[in-house]
Amino acid sequence: MDINSGGKAQGQNTKQQLQEQRETMRTFRYTILGLFSFIVSLFSFPSIAAPAIEHWLTDNGARVYFVAAPDLPMVDIQLTFDAGSARDEEKKGVAHLTNSLLDEGAGELNADQIAEKFDGLGAEFGTGSYRDMSIMTLRSLTDPALLTPALELFALTVSQPTFPQASFERNQKQTIIAIQSQLQSPQSIINKAFFKALYGDHPYAAPSLGYEESVAALTRDDIVQHYQQYYVAKNAVIAIVGDLDRAAAEAVAAQLTRGLKTGSAAPRVAPPAAIEKGVTINIEHPSTQTHITIGQLGVTRDDPDLFALYVGNHILGGSGLVSRISHEIREKRGLAYSAYSFFSPMRVAGPFMMGLQTRNDQSTAAIEVMFETLQSYIDNGATAAELEAAKRNITGGFPLRIASNSKILGFLGNIGFYQLPLDYLDTYSERINAVTLEQISDAFKRRIHPDKMITVTVGAPPPEGKAATGFE
Repeated sequence: MDINSGGKAQGQNTKQQLQEQRETMRTFRYTILGLFSFIVSLFSFPSIAAPAIEHWLTDNGARVYFVAAPDLPMVDIQLTFDAGSARDEEKKGVAHLTNSLLDEGAGELNADQIAEKFDGLGAEFGTGSYRDMSIMTLRSLTDPALLTPALELFALTVSQPTFPQASFERNQKQTIIAIQSQLQSPQSIINKAFFKALYGDHPYAAPSLGYEESVAALTRDDIVQHYQQYYVAKNAVIAIVGDLDRAAAEAVAAQLTRGLKTGSAAPRVAPPAAIEKGVTINIEHPSTQTHITIGQLGVTRDDPDLFALYVGNHILGGSGLVSRISHEIREKRGLAYSAYSFFSPMRVAGPFMMGLQTRNDQSTAAIEVMFETLQSYIDNGATAAELEAAKRNITGGFPLRIASNSKILGFLGNIGFYQLPLDYLDTYSERINAVTLEQISDAFKRRIHPDKMITVTVGAPPPEGKAATGFE
């Protein structure tokens, strides 16, 4: 997600060489493990069922979600903290920078020593920071000679990061460079403009990386303060998937949180204000294609309309080339290679977005067709044949979405973080199949408002001065 002089240059070269060597080792190691997993799946896939989820609290209040997966001698662990960029407040970018520095030093170890130790154990460590959450992950073989020291090292990075000043300054500069490079990317430009227009002063409005000026103003003390406030046990969710029994999983969870302060859970993020009137933003950019994003506020992870809107959107623009939007824009008119729509559920209302790329001289026509297709879908709804095909496609592909430990881990982390029901995976296909045409029609008519959409274009000005306006 993230992206010195003199003696430091040599250190950077050495670190780069080490990183290249580690990447080669990882590629080989996980190719073998991946092949093993694939072979196992060939024999087990026909009987794939939703895994049983166990849940408990550690003594200091961390929430734990566990799935036993004995087919491979591996364990995958994800620590999720409610410490994403929604918690940045006025210090935009602090969550991302804090997360990126967790493996830059811990206890008595520096960044190279941490990386070398993980590699020497055949373990893989990772971090990530998003709007809602910040995560830390570990994958290890379950051989005690490898797992025990890997867990000790993981626990050290979680509970005793040192945030070295030199590492802070280097990562700060790298983040600023990454932000600057995004100024050349039409997709990055359009995403920033869309989220700012949609969310206004809400925490979701700012990009997770922050802004160039806000990141430049951060100090190491800001990082330490963010860590101390949000990387605490009661603000943590632990997801564990692998070849462990319940007792072993409990021991793992206790070990990983033992060094954390108890703290308290972060308060719920306030809901964003709804847009009352449609807005069109045209951003000039020297490109042969115009990037177009159209949308509004969507749904939360626990929204009662989520499944109706999800299945309905699969028909509208979420099913690739066979969707309504793709058919109208690509197949009938050749205005774009691909066109799509999707809901992005979050802690509070995430966005509903439609998008495409088209020739500069076709941008106005493409936007008009997008809005016409959406309005027609709201007015007339889906057909029985479309609904049946959508249900088959979604439920038929579901086994593949839980066919590996890492995929289950992703679901488990979200179930824990968003506090979804423990039977979420068990009832997923059932809830998809229960969606009716009437529910889809009702949800789209109540929730989707073409006259209140944000429309953002990035590219050349519309032809002959004609505004690339949204739905009128």
